[in-house]
Amino acid sequence: MPALRHARMADIINLRRARKAKAKDEKGKAAEANRVKHGTPKHLRNLTEARKDKADQALSGHKLEKGDGQK
Repeated sequence: MPALRHARMADIINLRRARKAKAKDEKGKAAEANRVKHGTPKHLRNLTEARKDKADQALSGHKLEKGDGQK
């Protein structure tokens, strides 16, 4: 007679708690993004934006434009 194996049952979870934990994690991620966005002083935000704009202008200035005979 083969040895009988008892199947182990999965852990029981409370779906309400799992749903609330997931919502809490999502709110935490949004809060972290807001802390980064709103936690920097205005002069640093302006400086970062100015550097980004300057880099974009430098990149667009180096792009090659297509002529009449080119594809």
